[in-house]
Amino acid sequence: MPMRKKRRYLTATMTDGYVKTIGPTTDSFTHYWRIVAELESGKTEVFWGHSRSLADARRKRAPAEEAARMRGWKSFTFEIAELVETLA
Repeated sequence: MPMRKKRRYLTATMTDGYVKTIGPTTDSFTHYWRIVAELESGKTEVFWGHSRSLADARRKRAPAEEAARMRGWKSFTFEIAELVETLA
């Protein structure tokens, strides 16, 4: 009988206290990244994703800087948090 991968929930807690839970999943994600962009209008947009390594998550920063220039964001914050396995 083939072994089944364990389904689990992964949780990231950002510096501002925001908590993001992903799952159930069998993927090997290790980090969650988030971009909070401040638009010229004063509104904000949030972009996020998860990565299989810290290095992969860090690679999202350069495209965020390019997006800020192309879209005319006033500013943005880019954050990475480690994903931790949590109970369902």
